[in-house]
Amino acid sequence: MNYFKELKVWQKSIDLVTETYSKSKEFPKEEVYGLTSQIRRSAVSIPSNIAEGCGRKTAKDFANFLGISLGSAFELETQLIIAKNLNFMNSDDFKILENEIHHIQNMIIKLQSTL
Repeated sequence: MNYFKELKVWQKSIDLVTETYSKSKEFPKEEVYGLTSQIRRSAVSIPSNIAEGCGRKTAKDFANFLGISLGSAFELETQLIIAKNLNFMNSDDFKILENEIHHIQNMIIKLQSTL
């Protein structure tokens, strides 16, 4: 499967990356190399692993990369909880991102079940 750009889960993941970058701009400057960097890498990992999995030859390989993508989504969710608890983001922004992450997690799980 080489048409990753057509996958809704990939498209939604790209939107999540954009939103995550936007919301993390407001984090304290001393966190640029800490939590901000971790959050951004986790977010980028979600669509990146979906795309990489699409480029693999077997459904088993694709499913493996979807698993990595799902793990990154859970990692991102955890890091955003920490950012909220440290008051780096407000509850409304957190809730928006959290809802998107949950939607993407569910989409990944459903896609994995079809392989």
